[in-house]
Amino acid sequence: MLIVHVFVHVKEDQVDAFKSATLDNAANSIQEAGIARFDVVQQADDPTKFVLIEVYRNADAPDRHKETAHYQRWRESVAPMMASPRQSIKYANVFPADADW
Repeated sequence: MLIVHVFVHVKEDQVDAFKSATLDNAANSIQEAGIARFDVVQQADDPTKFVLIEVYRNADAPDRHKETAHYQRWRESVAPMMASPRQSIKYANVFPADADW
């Protein structure tokens, strides 16, 4: 398993548009065989900040995800909405066991 947290800061007037585009991407992403989970969370005290929590079944799955039409549509549509460039951090799974996802 590979877990990626993507930190996104969007422009204040773009929050609703970002959420709409991101929910479309997330709904399509969880249909991919290589994705075990795809969560979208919004910071409680600053609604312009989001974290995408992407759980991939193997190291190749992120590359396959980035080739999908829904990811490419998301990437292009949200780029002008960003207040700053998005950042990501990769994590290794510790618990639960990979088989339990």
